[in-house]
Amino acid sequence: MPHTPLDTQNTTVTELMAQISGTGQDRTRGGYTRPVYSTAELDLRAWFIEQATRRGLGVEEDGNGALWAWWDLTSGERSNAVVTGSHLDSVPGGGPFDGPLGVASALVAFDELRLRPLNRTRALAMVVFPEEEGSRFGVACLGSRLMTGAIDRTKALNLRDQDGNTFADIASKNGLDVRRIGPDPALLSRIGAFVELHVEQGLGLGQLDHPVAIGGSILGHGRWKLSISGQGNHAGTTLMRDRRDPMVAAARTITAIRQIALAQPEARATVGRVQPVPGGTNVIASRVDFWLDVRHPDDAVTAAVVQRIHDSAQLLAAEEGCTLELGQESLSPTVAFDAPLTARLGRALPGAPVLDTGAGHDAGVLAGHVPSAMVFVRNPSGISHSPEEHVEDADAELGAAALADALGFLLV
Repeated sequence: MPHTPLDTQNTTVTELMAQISGTGQDRTRGGYTRPVYSTAELDLRAWFIEQATRRGLGVEEDGNGALWAWWDLTSGERSNAVVTGSHLDSVPGGGPFDGPLGVASALVAFDELRLRPLNRTRALAMVVFPEEEGSRFGVACLGSRLMTGAIDRTKALNLRDQDGNTFADIASKNGLDVRRIGPDPALLSRIGAFVELHVEQGLGLGQLDHPVAIGGSILGHGRWKLSISGQGNHAGTTLMRDRRDPMVAAARTITAIRQIALAQPEARATVGRVQPVPGGTNVIASRVDFWLDVRHPDDAVTAAVVQRIHDSAQLLAAEEGCTLELGQESLSPTVAFDAPLTARLGRALPGAPVLDTGAGHDAGVLAGHVPSAMVFVRNPSGISHSPEEHVEDADAELGAAALADALGFLLV
């Protein structure tokens, strides 16, 4: 049941972000490392529950581990609700704003809306989706994918982290009933509109000299795992000419990936993680696993780029006496946000430009099922997924005010 709200009307986004600034700091990489169900991410979840409870909101956890904080109507009706929120997990060594800015802004937007004389006709909810980054189990937006059925339940339960733990095991250890993990059509049907605020992960707003923008679309993107297998052996006794070294094949493939992407306008291809097996300094690897991220506005081009990479990797592996396996881990088509909802946000935020993004979000997953939209806040560095990600305090407050205006426009 909702609690009596305490006075939070003077709380700012900057103050809320300062409260969590010490959580999950990565002393090795810099920035923040907050994988799902880590101590850091669990501390952030507890912080959100405490903040929502202070505001008199009813907090619930769904079967997939997402946290929901409800500002109900007097009648208790939750159908056609307006929902906002983001995530609290991070990539390894990520910036402070990717995810938490949207959560903190939602809390401050609620504070503002509570002071307005709104004749609300719709409930409002704030949501924190788990494993948005996919940094632990390899699938981005796992919580929203599970809720919408965008990922097979059995596949999700059997996803493994780097330590070999399955998602089912970790979810169960953190209080989830594994039997409830999966599509949740009843909860999904309550969402009448979803608006996610997020730090911009590029220089669009910096170049336009504007603090906030409305999202237009998300580039199609996917993740693939490549495994090149050779012959593990002794680094000191195996002559260079006698080696079947998968690390050499992987290195040549990574270089080829860059050239293939450069040859295709608007394509992005990235290898950000490489894992040799067994990983000893004086050992020729027996296998090298590495992960590929490919993005392009045209889904057919994305598929073609991946096919060219596959063909090239097979050839390069064979030249080194190795074999290649390539498997798709996730794929999200290009998403255009709901046009009527985007237009309504345009009326609520006059003058805000519309920007497309190459970054994936839970809003992109939900867009295939419910009207969804995004609000971006200026990042003057244009850098994200890095400690150098930045938002000026004044822009953070303007972003929360814009979110309040957008939500207030939708609630009546």
